[in-house]
Amino acid sequence: MKIGVLDILVDSPRTWINFAYRGVLKKQYASIVPQAVAVWCRQLGHDVAYAAYYGQRDPKRLLPDDLDVVFLSTYTQSSALAYALAKLYRGEGTLTVIGGPHARSFPEDCLRFFDWVVLECDKTLIDEILRRAFDRRSIVTSGRPLRDIPSVEERLPEIAVSAFANGRPVWSSMIPLLSSVGCPYACDFCVDWSNDYALLPLDRLEADLTFIASRWPRVMVAYHDPNFGVKFDQVLSVMERVPQPARVPYVMESSLSILKGPRLGRLKDTRCVYVAPGVESWQEYSEKVGVGKSVGRNRLERLVARFEELRDHVVGLQANFMFGTDVDRGDEPVELTKEFMRRLPFVWPTINIPTPFGGTPLYDQCLAEGRILRSMPFSFYYTPYLVTTLKNYHPLEFYEKLADMYSVMTSGTMIAARLFTDAPPALRMLHVLRSLAMKKFLAAFRRIRNMLQNDRGFRAFHEGRSPALPDYYRRVYERKLGEYAGLLSPAERTPVLETS
Repeated sequence: MKIGVLDILVDSPRTWINFAYRGVLKKQYASIVPQAVAVWCRQLGHDVAYAAYYGQRDPKRLLPDDLDVVFLSTYTQSSALAYALAKLYRGEGTLTVIGGPHARSFPEDCLRFFDWVVLECDKTLIDEILRRAFDRRSIVTSGRPLRDIPSVEERLPEIAVSAFANGRPVWSSMIPLLSSVGCPYACDFCVDWSNDYALLPLDRLEADLTFIASRWPRVMVAYHDPNFGVKFDQVLSVMERVPQPARVPYVMESSLSILKGPRLGRLKDTRCVYVAPGVESWQEYSEKVGVGKSVGRNRLERLVARFEELRDHVVGLQANFMFGTDVDRGDEPVELTKEFMRRLPFVWPTINIPTPFGGTPLYDQCLAEGRILRSMPFSFYYTPYLVTTLKNYHPLEFYEKLADMYSVMTSGTMIAARLFTDAPPALRMLHVLRSLAMKKFLAAFRRIRNMLQNDRGFRAFHEGRSPALPDYYRRVYERKLGEYAGLLSPAERTPVLETS
């Protein structure tokens, strides 16, 4: 059979700076499981084409015509594009399959557009789908957590397509790896909150690292673990088996509770170049922050000290914040976040809005309390859009505070401070590029704030008093989808929200 696999990372870009940002950075976020699906299909004897869409051109043209089966993977914010493509493919007689984060979060909604919706996945399940062992319009699962993935050598054709330029690695190329799945922490907003933590085969990790070191000594490795290094000694021991001169630099997300003491020196020795810990809140929200029960200013001081210590061992640092949780109140979270940014210009800050993805405790709570804006399309399930009512902030106040923080984040003063850190030139320029890209969020916050202030219907929607979707979101939706917007009716754009 002729099979296509498309990993949808974004919707279409609209500005040159956004395209540049995505082309340099976002394309490196291509997921491992779609690559694994392509490998498994090839191993099963099928003709396979794989592509990763990060906004570069018409996504449908990335795959050949006359496909028998197409596998799509997408995040929730890009699901509308996946739905539109599914309608096109089904009109051509192609069987459609969806997997990935959105399928796991909202499988019932996906069933409106796809023949099969995949939750857990492995090679056996893919074979069963291709043999049509399941009824059409059904949710399918292996029933087994992922415990092994194809090697880098086996995924080489897919890596070359997603991460390289014309088949050759460039300075920004990252090869995705997994050393573990799941997470021991249970953050209520995280789609991995209920996935049991497990190490993947360490002999496979060693073989992959050895292969990369011998083949592409100048690329980077991106660990896609939900929380890297939980079994720190076991994983780092494998990385240390690669001789020092041949070790490739790597980036990862981990918890500050893990990254401390003698472990920091081992990060440097194994060539860790970028870490993105979750800070989340200035209140006691998650144990993974590793600063005990400290809150408020005391938490700030302890975090500043931790990041300054990390800086001595890892050149690239990111802090992930969440603003708008039920523990956030008043001005304090805003002022502390702004002070954090000013004191630590070498740390890239991300400030996210709590989003109720299906299957999470946050979703269950918001749905039960009637706080989800049910007519808001999935295209807006990401920053800068608020898809719930908040416990402690009116939407107008919330957007004013977001604009305040992003004004500091993207200011000329902060851009200059990032330029004059002692980070490597490439990292400094990346931070500048990200700063410029984030200005679109600042503009969106201000635009939404102004509409909340001046448009009664818009304000009523965000206060949860009116189900009528404001025309603003319809226009943004159609602009994001472009020529594909006409494929989805107003009813198809409205999510089907499930009870747990």
